[in-house]
Amino acid sequence: MDKYIVATTKEWNIKQYYLSKPKKNKSWYIITDPKKLTFKYINFIKPRYIFFPHWSKKIKSKITSNFECICFHETNLPYGRGGSPIQNLIIRNHKKTFITAIQMINKLDAGPIYIKSPLRLDGNAQQIYERATKIIFKMIKIIIKNNLKPSPQKGHATNFKRRTMKQNIIPKDISSLKELFDRIRMLDAHSYPSAFINYGNLKIEFTNAKVNKKNLDSNVHISFNVKKK
Repeated sequence: MDKYIVATTKEWNIKQYYLSKPKKNKSWYIITDPKKLTFKYINFIKPRYIFFPHWSKKIKSKITSNFECICFHETNLPYGRGGSPIQNLIIRNHKKTFITAIQMINKLDAGPIYIKSPLRLDGNAQQIYERATKIIFKMIKIIIKNNLKPSPQKGHATNFKRRTMKQNIIPKDISSLKELFDRIRMLDAHSYPSAFINYGNLKIEFTNAKVNKKNLDSNVHISFNVKKK
């Protein structure tokens, strides 16, 4: 019997794993601690596939070269290789995208493609991630059931840069309420730093934004900025 590993650290993926895997099936394993993703442990299991939904740690080449490792990237590859795909798409005014399942190789997001599935980008980041994880686990089932073989990426590659904490600061030259809304919602997810402004010694963070033609409402969290001497 083939065995499978899902490696993920995000709570919404962990929850979906237990909802999606066959009940009382001992061929499925989950890794939620990056320290446990070792060649020794994986080689003991000898999985047919290792799936990586939303895994931000670098995988050792010894693992990717000896096992079929599949990750899921929320852009229509080869467009949008690189970090912070959801945030980079929203800041570029994309309304929808694709989740691309790719084989992991030694070049970031450049591996051959198994399958793509559409993904809407409305709502805040948490809602998008929860929507995406349901799609990803359906893609996993399709890959296994059909024993899909990946095909090389085609077309011109464009690259995204992983966004920094400094880029989470809301700029002073915001041009519209919609732009402000997008900057808040694209960072509004569990375990992610929120959009914020600095006001003197205060850090003011914004979440749960709602917008109409005239106003934007948001939850606000205020804390003191602690500056190292």
